[in-house]
Amino acid sequence: MNIELRIGLVSISDRASKGIYVDQGLPALTDWFTAALSTPWQIVPRLIEDDQTTIERTLIELCDIEGCHLVLTTGGTGPAIRDVTPEATLAVAHKIMPGFGEQMRQISLHFVPTAILSRQVGVIRGSTLILNLPGQPKSIKETLEGLKNTDGTPSVPGIFSAVPYCLDLIGGPYIETVESVVKAFRPKSAIKPADG
Repeated sequence: MNIELRIGLVSISDRASKGIYVDQGLPALTDWFTAALSTPWQIVPRLIEDDQTTIERTLIELCDIEGCHLVLTTGGTGPAIRDVTPEATLAVAHKIMPGFGEQMRQISLHFVPTAILSRQVGVIRGSTLILNLPGQPKSIKETLEGLKNTDGTPSVPGIFSAVPYCLDLIGGPYIETVESVVKAFRPKSAIKPADG
């Protein structure tokens, strides 16, 4: 029996967490996963303030207590004084996965030169992959899916194409994607047969 993927979604915003405006990160991520995953999944959502101690505590809770296989944060990755998501993520990390942040910035640079100000990181804590995503729904979708040619074929891979195999390697569930949204990449030796 396959284990169901548990995804922790953390929207980090002082104003949204206080109800000053409606959070857009959690709905955008939920919509994206609904379109992108073909295997069963469930989310564990959190809406928190931009505070390093709170972010660290939330990440630890989602990894160690809630048993999430994947945790995605949105918000708090810029250079402003209150932007401390990368610091909190690195503080709870066991391994750093720099390729994720590098690829997110590469994708965003196709749209805005200020993408170089983004400080997203990817890390592993235990058997959980934690990724910092941008704050805007459009940017979230672009970094997860990548850039596509007019015929729908990928021109720049999104970061999520590497996530299923990464989860395989760290002991997570085997997940499959809707290829028209994002194609999961695995070496041939790691692909399970359709019935298995």
